[in-house]
Amino acid sequence: MEAGIVGLPNVGKSTLFNALTKAGALAANYPFATIEPNVGVVPIPDPRLEVIRSHIESQKVVPAMLRLVDIAGIVKGASEGAGLGNKFLSHIREVDAILQVVRCFSKAPGGEDITHVEGSVDPLRDIDIINTELVLADLETVSSSLDKAQRNAKSGDKEAIARFEALKKLKPVLDSGQTARTVKFDDPEQAKAVKSLGLITAKRVLYVMNVDEDDVNGTGPLCQKVREHAAKDGSEVVPVCAKIESELAELSEADKIEMLQSMGMEEPALNRLARAAYHLLGLQSYYTAGPKEIRAWTVPIGATAPQAAGVIHTDFEKGFIRAEIYSVADLEKYKTEKAIKEAGRMRIEGKDYVMEDADVCHFLFNV
Repeated sequence: MEAGIVGLPNVGKSTLFNALTKAGALAANYPFATIEPNVGVVPIPDPRLEVIRSHIESQKVVPAMLRLVDIAGIVKGASEGAGLGNKFLSHIREVDAILQVVRCFSKAPGGEDITHVEGSVDPLRDIDIINTELVLADLETVSSSLDKAQRNAKSGDKEAIARFEALKKLKPVLDSGQTARTVKFDDPEQAKAVKSLGLITAKRVLYVMNVDEDDVNGTGPLCQKVREHAAKDGSEVVPVCAKIESELAELSEADKIEMLQSMGMEEPALNRLARAAYHLLGLQSYYTAGPKEIRAWTVPIGATAPQAAGVIHTDFEKGFIRAEIYSVADLEKYKTEKAIKEAGRMRIEGKDYVMEDADVCHFLFNV
């Protein structure tokens, strides 16, 4: 799972990225990697992993991971070459979702002014600037593809026709300034064609409201505007004070708990952000557990047992026979897999089984 962090300059985007990746690096027993200067991999906080470990002895615990790409600050006119211009596009096209950081704080923590690139703090205007640049970039992609798609469609090829029809639907919508995700494609071939285009505005968006230290829950008027916009847009929001998260990322676990309690927070906001991104993409976790490793695996909601097995290894999906499955709640109640079996709660599921969140699985396969 990969998300791109975007935003205007001076909204706290890089501060947030650094806090996220530093928190990932300091998390006990969690693998962490900085792949490039602007790419990091952070764990999805998941208390169910600790529940499993409390009942099954294992050498290590591996959570699901979120790969973050810090995209260069986007400015007005970026689609036409302003700022870093189109350099950001290749990075954004590859991600699964977009985390758009929006400034909802007035001054810096020390009280000094942080100059806004547009001269004032207005989150809805900022959102509109970013969205406009992304729409214009997608419009260029669609417009430049139309002529070739039309020529290919004349061959009568089913996929070529679907691609041309999809592009025809998209162009007037993008021309009007709306995003590609507002267009619904009932034809699966057209939907597939759109996915292959890698359109930026077809991706789901999570608005990350960078808030003042005295508004950690994002209840102020600026945040309320963003919440209302997100509700209309079908997107999600998470309030985060990047300054607080940066400080928390530097602390030991004991000091972190003390600071959170002093601020009336149950957990770092970055935990909520990671889980919100997971939910935004329609993902869920299942687990494998044994003496060597307890691991969370990521699958789309609706995935079948063979598809889930294929996430571990493609051979597991090809040679899938059946799966032995129980829930984390079963483990918490009965304490051991032996007791779960004796209680009749260990299920034998076949190829048609649809995975449920928090399933713990043993796959049987034949290669």
